[in-house]
Amino acid sequence: HVPVAESGGGLVQLGGSLRLSCAADGFTLEFYGIGWFRQAPGKEREEVACMGTQNGIAHYASFVKGRFTLSRGDALNTVYLQMNSLKPEDTAVYYCAVAGGWHDRICPALDQYDYWGQGTQVTVSS
Repeated sequence: HVPVAESGGGLVQLGGSLRLSCAADGFTLEFYGIGWFRQAPGKEREEVACMGTQNGIAHYASFVKGRFTLSRGDALNTVYLQMNSLKPEDTAVYYCAVAGGWHDRICPALDQYDYWGQGTQVTVSS
């Protein structure tokens, strides 16, 4: 059983948009720190965006800043990653990760995430 699951990936053309969702099964994400990561073939996993709780702001990797937006949904068990102006180099498997009992505005560290989803493939064609 995977407590969180991503959806919304797919094939899109250069400049297109996708919205990824990360849904928790059976619990809300209100007090969970959130991270989105990606891993392209042959490359290391890298953090894309993250957010703490307590109305903390989202933080973004430089290579997605201004194009991607992390947000919490009105349904408290879902978070989103809106991806605009997609480029072929954004092609990767995207993962969400959540850190429980998080009462801090800052993002969790990598080893503080409790649950990871299984990933959703994003492919951007040129």
